[in-house]
Amino acid sequence: MRQPVLIGSVPLNSHRQALDWIFETTPEIPLWPQLPVNPREQMLPQFAEGLPCIVEEQPESPEGRIYYDISRPGFAEEQLAFYEEYLAVTEDYEKLDGSRFQTSRERAAGLYLLADRLGEQTGLAAVKGQVTGPFTMLTGIKDLQGRAGYYDETIRDMVIKGVAMTAAWQTRFLTGKSGKPVLLFIDEPALAGLGSSAFISVTTEEIGGMINEVAEAVHLAGGLVGIHVCANTDWGLLLNSTIDILSFDAYGFFDRVALLQDEISAFLDRGGIIAWGGVPTSRAEDINAETSESLVRLWESQAGAINGANRDKAAILRQTLITPSCGTGSLPPELAKKVLALTRDVSTALRAMYSI
Repeated sequence: MRQPVLIGSVPLNSHRQALDWIFETTPEIPLWPQLPVNPREQMLPQFAEGLPCIVEEQPESPEGRIYYDISRPGFAEEQLAFYEEYLAVTEDYEKLDGSRFQTSRERAAGLYLLADRLGEQTGLAAVKGQVTGPFTMLTGIKDLQGRAGYYDETIRDMVIKGVAMTAAWQTRFLTGKSGKPVLLFIDEPALAGLGSSAFISVTTEEIGGMINEVAEAVHLAGGLVGIHVCANTDWGLLLNSTIDILSFDAYGFFDRVALLQDEISAFLDRGGIIAWGGVPTSRAEDINAETSESLVRLWESQAGAINGANRDKAAILRQTLITPSCGTGSLPPELAKKVLALTRDVSTALRAMYSI
């Protein structure tokens, strides 16, 4: 690895312009842009299609809403059709194409535009995709009484399986278009709430199970699995899961992750990759204050805190992707452009420094 990689969201209203930014800064591992200015590309609606438990009202409008409803007429028949199709595609992944698990162009125009451009790119090392994670979907989508889908077993099982197959489809789609390894990231901002009173009944076993179910689907499709959490969470749970890449906000939360020396070492020993979110995205004053030189020094300091007798900084860098701490979708465009440039420049400087 060692290359720079971005997190999906970009604060533009043109997918083509967003892709130009992406190829300018991360040509070796490009990703498809998500534009949250489009209501259909916000985190919950973007990957909700095909799930019979989900209802969307005015999906094209900022005033639209999304919720689940298993009491409406015809739900039982829709549920049966969902599981029949799920069983069919798990037996033959080629059937994912054209299935309910294929993300549509109207939900992810950037995905299809990226696919169209991959064939003309040289120097590709890999391609990055992303899906909204099942825990974030299940805690974000509620019924009309405000009860989160996570607490309904019917909803929970369908959402996990739907996300898993959507991730598998995307992995195969990008592999077929690029001929390169695919890094499929599960975006799970809601995992920052683990341990809070809001999720008091949520167990680590349940979370680990759903993460591993999505990861297994991506692995069977031939991809590597990352998980991105943009705040603090149970890092030990993620490091001990079957993911291949841990993506975290190293700028704001490195000290929390660094406490898990043994888990980090074991993760790296099995070939795990750290997506080091060392470029700030949360506060304008941080973005404006930092330079590539200051962020290189920060990375060296942080890497020095987790290296050991069997792994020096160069070895850590070989298993590192340099990333922003989160997506840039909520930033002004000029700050987002600086974040992307810093990500590229920090990675370039570190690779030159360690001759990697």
